Amino acid sequence: MTTAHHGHTIGFILAIVGTALFSVKSIFIKLAYAEGLNSDAVLMMRMAIAFPIYLFILLWLQNNRSQQVSPPKWLLITFLGFIGYYLSSWLDFKGLEYISAQLERLTLFTYPLMVALLGALFFDNPLTRKVIIALIISYAGLWLVFYQELNLSGDNVVLGTLLVALAALSFSFYVLIGKQQIQKHGSVWFTAAAMTISSLFMLVHFIALNDFADLHITARAWLWLALLAIVSTVIPSFMISEAIHKIGPAQTGIIGTLGPIITLGLAVWILNEPFGLWHGIGVLMVIFGVGLLGYRKNN
Repeated sequence: MTTAHHGHTIGFILAIVGTALFSVKSIFIKLAYAEGLNSDAVLMMRMAIAFPIYLFILLWLQNNRSQQVSPPKWLLITFLGFIGYYLSSWLDFKGLEYISAQLERLTLFTYPLMVALLGALFFDNPLTRKVIIALIISYAGLWLVFYQELNLSGDNVVLGTLLVALAALSFSFYVLIGKQQIQKHGSVWFTAAAMTISSLFMLVHFIALNDFADLHITARAWLWLALLAIVSTVIPSFMISEAIHKIGPAQTGIIGTLGPIITLGLAVWILNEPFGLWHGIGVLMVIFGVGLLGYRKNN
């Protein structure tokens, strides 16, 4: 086996495992909510547990860098950490208080389509016919799942879906604006920097709006929080970064289409969320649409 082929195989494995670990995130959040925690508490604890790990990696990489980052670049990275991981995560976690893990995952999963649309609106990237078809198919499928949940769960589904859609939009701007910085500084360093900064934002947010005296965490909640922070945040964030480095963003994105399927299966199995024929059709439409966009990039 050649070195290049071996590297591609490793990248492929990292993409699959990283996608699977990210997909469990919504399940751990829902389980933590079931223990009496709200979105602010879960997000704060997630970042508090992950923060020392990201900070250690950032400092270690920074000490081995020959090129220093200028203050204006740090300001840009701070902004990207704010919109990409703090704001987006808060909106996502808040939305999960109102909607199922299935609908949340599918709504977030459409962010590559938002990237394509925003790129056409603000960055002069062409909006091809295939992108338009992918948008129509994916959002029609998302509407099917949304409509089914609206009938089952009531008006809060609208608010929850809107919050998660805004989370996807915020992350889309992060991807578009941060693309050059990631290429310049490297995905691992940039991920550690952005996550360290977003952790600080979240800790300040919690301290400003909440009282630690009111925070009661059960032993089972500690388990879900630790798994959320380590298994579904730190580990897959670097796995996906390395997968992108080894096999490219297009193939990594295509493998990412496995994510909603994994989340769906776990949500039905562990959380006993409802799933019917129209859910299945909607899920397949979303996955097909986003997958179509990925294949467009790969050609």
